[in-house]
Amino acid sequence: MRPFDYRSPTDAAEAVRSVAGDPTAVFLGGGTNLVDHLKLGVVAPGLVVGIAGLLSTEIEEVGSGALRVGAGVSNSELAADHRVRDRFPVLSQALLSGASGQLRNMATTGGNPLQRTRCVYFQDVTTPCNKRDPGSGCSALGGWTRNHAILGASEHCIAVHPSDMAVAMTALDARVHVLGPDGERTLPFVDLHRLPGDTPERDTVLEHGELITAIDLPAQPLARRSAYRKVRDRASYAFALVSVAAAVDVRDGVIVDARIALGGVAHAPWRARRAEDVLRGSEASDRSYLAAADAELADARPAEGLDGGNAFKIPLLRRTLAATLRDLVREDAP
Repeated sequence: MRPFDYRSPTDAAEAVRSVAGDPTAVFLGGGTNLVDHLKLGVVAPGLVVGIAGLLSTEIEEVGSGALRVGAGVSNSELAADHRVRDRFPVLSQALLSGASGQLRNMATTGGNPLQRTRCVYFQDVTTPCNKRDPGSGCSALGGWTRNHAILGASEHCIAVHPSDMAVAMTALDARVHVLGPDGERTLPFVDLHRLPGDTPERDTVLEHGELITAIDLPAQPLARRSAYRKVRDRASYAFALVSVAAAVDVRDGVIVDARIALGGVAHAPWRARRAEDVLRGSEASDRSYLAAADAELADARPAEGLDGGNAFKIPLLRRTLAATLRDLVREDAP
């Protein structure tokens, strides 16, 4: 165990100043990810700044149908909220598909999107990893790649983002409120996470010391007709091999609008804009669903590996997207 200092500030602004002023400092919220990394030796902060109790734990109405979720709201509370279940069922389903009940009780809305990859090489400090130690190399390349990226990867990193909630938030056009040393700012959730490029050590666009304070869910009628489908190796407490968050507006057998995001396939939650474009104005049929999947996966690049690689993710995701859309459209039928 490496020693570190601990600080318990009185408000969020003080917490931000504490972390921003020390390059070795980190925030500690629910601790469901950071504590694991401390035990594994993945991180060794000089200062840990506790923020439990400093951020809003309220889910507020902000306009006709829109919600503002405080960063301190637990995953369990968010999944159970009747407004979320009614207006944004994809989000409730995504949250309930993640981790265990005990972890959902601790994990927070602000912390969940910032959890780091579960790549085994990232978590094994005896192996080279550009995300953990920039410039050391990527042990996943040619290694065990079954759980790795097929979209947006680079020669420096093929890890995937693990959050289920983040995939749903991406599909819902959520917006993120951030407090930093230079004040407050708001950004689209879809812009929060980064693809690896040549700096895979940076998971998000947040600067050191910036803290998520709330996430807005804009009112969208089509979000009421939404769902999350997750394919994994076991029925619970497992990360996605692939996942789909989808919302559709279907009228007279035609898809008027759609929102789709994918999980388990990239370094960031993947907004499937090509698939959305194909679906809009198309007949609500398997032919359209599969055409949308094919358009989105046209640039997919599976990784080869000692375990046979992950090319299976392409047909698996194709079928998963089609099944998700088929069920949503079936629900929409009179």
